[in-house]
Amino acid sequence: MPPFKKTLAAQRERALAVVRKLEAEYPEATCSLEYREPLHLLIATILAAQCTDARVNIVTKTLFKQYRSAADFASAPEGELEEAIRTCGFYRQKAKSIREACRDIVGRFEGRVPGTMDELLQLRGVGRKTANVLLAECFEPAGVIVDTHCRRLSNRLGFTTSGDPAKIERDIMKLLPLDHWRMYSHCLVFHGRAVCNARSPKCSQCVVRELCPFPAAPEGRKIGK
Repeated sequence: MPPFKKTLAAQRERALAVVRKLEAEYPEATCSLEYREPLHLLIATILAAQCTDARVNIVTKTLFKQYRSAADFASAPEGELEEAIRTCGFYRQKAKSIREACRDIVGRFEGRVPGTMDELLQLRGVGRKTANVLLAECFEPAGVIVDTHCRRLSNRLGFTTSGDPAKIERDIMKLLPLDHWRMYSHCLVFHGRAVCNARSPKCSQCVVRELCPFPAAPEGRKIGK
C-alpha cells in the first residue's frame, strides 16, 4: 500500500472518510452507560473505570434510586456508598471521587453539573476523559473521548503518534469537524471491540482498511504488546 499523504489537508480528508465509513458501519454506536441526566452520567463514568459498562448499569439502577441529587451523594454516610458500589471494583477510591466531585458541584455550582471543560476539571476526581464523556453526551460543544480504543486505533490510523490522552484529543480535534467528534469516539469503541482489537486485529474484515496505514498481521497471528 502506498504511503498516505501527510499534509494537514490530506490527513483531514482521510480522517473524514474514515469516520464516515465507521458511522455507516456502526450507526447504533452510542454511550452504553445508562443515565437520565448529567449527574447520572458523571457518577456512572467514574464507576466505569476498570469496570464493564454492563456491571455499572446494574449497580446504578439501584444507586440512582437511593441517591437522587449531588447533595445526596456528597453527604452519603461513610461506608454506605462504598457498599452500594462495591461490585464495580476500587470502590473506596471511586466513592471518594464521587463524594468530592458532588461536594464541589453543591458548593461551587449550585448543585448542577457544569457544562464546560474548564468547569468540569474543577471537580475533584474528574479528569479530561470523564469531562469529555459529559461534553459529548450532555453539552455543547462535544468532546473527543480518549479511552483505550481511541488511543490504540487513532495511532494505528496514523492520526496521532502520542500515547497522551490530552495530545490525542487535540490531534483529533484538528483533523475532524466538531460534529463528528462524538461519533468518532463511539465508533472506535465498537470497531475496537469487534475488529481492531489489541492483540489480533481482523484487518481483512476492516471497513477502513484501504484508508489505514497499519501493517496488517496475517490472520491468526497475535501482535505483541
